[in-house]
Amino acid sequence: MFEVPVVDIAPYVGDGSPDERAEVARQIDAACREVGFIQVLGHGVPDAVVGGLTDAMDAFFGLGLEDKRAYVRPPVENRGYTPPKSESLSLSLGVESATRMNDFFEAYNVGRAASEFPGMDLVPEHFAENTWPEVAGFEVQVSAYFAEAGRVARTMTRIFGDALGLSAAFFPALTAPSIDVLRMNHYALPEGTDVTLDGDLVGMSEHTDFGIVTILWADAVAGLQVLGSDGVWHDVSPAPGALLINLGDLTARLTNERWSSTLHRVKPPVVDGTIRRRRSAAYFHDGNPEAVVVPLDSCVDEGHPRLYDAVTVDEHIRAKLAGSRAGVRNTTGREGARVLESHR
Repeated sequence: MFEVPVVDIAPYVGDGSPDERAEVARQIDAACREVGFIQVLGHGVPDAVVGGLTDAMDAFFGLGLEDKRAYVRPPVENRGYTPPKSESLSLSLGVESATRMNDFFEAYNVGRAASEFPGMDLVPEHFAENTWPEVAGFEVQVSAYFAEAGRVARTMTRIFGDALGLSAAFFPALTAPSIDVLRMNHYALPEGTDVTLDGDLVGMSEHTDFGIVTILWADAVAGLQVLGSDGVWHDVSPAPGALLINLGDLTARLTNERWSSTLHRVKPPVVDGTIRRRRSAAYFHDGNPEAVVVPLDSCVDEGHPRLYDAVTVDEHIRAKLAGSRAGVRNTTGREGARVLESHR
């Protein structure tokens, strides 16, 4: 039976003993090997901060479509507003969707900006300045959650390092400074939209996440599905108070697929024949653009030959974003075959 493991990471958030942390690392290793999705408790994100995030999302996405369109930015910058039906995440895997550029979610992206790192020569597209909408409290509330989600992401990489037997310096070297983006997603069609629910409507098409690790907050409305090792799509709903953790492609590369970047999608949340509103917020922790990712020696042997060549974080993320946001089919990934197999 498919199940997303629940792990309490409190020993890493607080003053846990070495034995307690070793047990958390063991559980995380097992979850990453078997599923690639994890629910974590004990993460320490205050309820008030999550509440502020959802209030900010509701306030912005409640604006009229034309008001929101004023915050559209060029796709390469990965910032600002994304209108409905302007992306197709399946293209980031190299899979042509029958509903190309038809994912009906809308989103708003913020991220780490170059101005936070004075004196450093950073890739402008990955560290673009943010556009903050003129919505009361939005910047303060979103920034508070961004900081907390970043802390959880760094905690997870610390656990990953212990689970993989790496030095404490490994992930900090791979991720400083990191491309970090918070994508706030809203699944709801504008009032008055005429749509036929014939199976072709896609909330968010099949994809893997691009970087190292994703910290996902999601409300309890159904829609998120994960592709299991059995080739079947399974519904996933977060436990009360839990954050969902999923691995990105760079971690799959790093571990030579000892750990997998799990395919997931969002189906239209349809209740009684109508599309129900659904919200989520994904914090992507992707790594230093100049860092080179290559399979760890400890994950390569005669039974597990090297599956990937070296790639920089910059090269990998650019190819993925060109697929999802600019409609350029990605030809570099291994995951597309899994998508096609799941359609049979």
